[in-house]
Amino acid sequence: MWKLLKKVLAITLVATTMHLGMVTAVQAALVGTETVGHAARDAAGIEAQRAKVAAFLDRADVVHQLDRLGIAPAEAKARVAAMSDDEVLNAAGKIDSMPAGGDGFGAVLGVALVVFIVLLITDILGFTKVFSFTRPIKR
Repeated sequence: MWKLLKKVLAITLVATTMHLGMVTAVQAALVGTETVGHAARDAAGIEAQRAKVAAFLDRADVVHQLDRLGIAPAEAKARVAAMSDDEVLNAAGKIDSMPAGGDGFGAVLGVALVVFIVLLITDILGFTKVFSFTRPIKR
């Protein structure tokens, strides 16, 4: 009985001591408006970002994808016009971070990885003998 109680107490003490080491102090303070950086939120900046999103919706590949998804381009433009300033800035930022021409290297790497895994599994199961470092499982 005492052994179990000592063990539970020791585990509890170790867990709480480890938790105390992970807890950090939190400090709150007021942030001035000059540090927030509202320069991008002025009317001209928002309208420029809104125009960037609208121009993105005018691209032929985007119009094709919207049609494929069953969304009318006019409806998408109406939704962009109804977006809040934060949503427009977020969407424009995502447009800026998109890769130009797609991620061809990632696609090729993904296909190569899938082919490698399939060949590895078939080697291990004994259906093929492609890799010299595998041995088939015994049946």
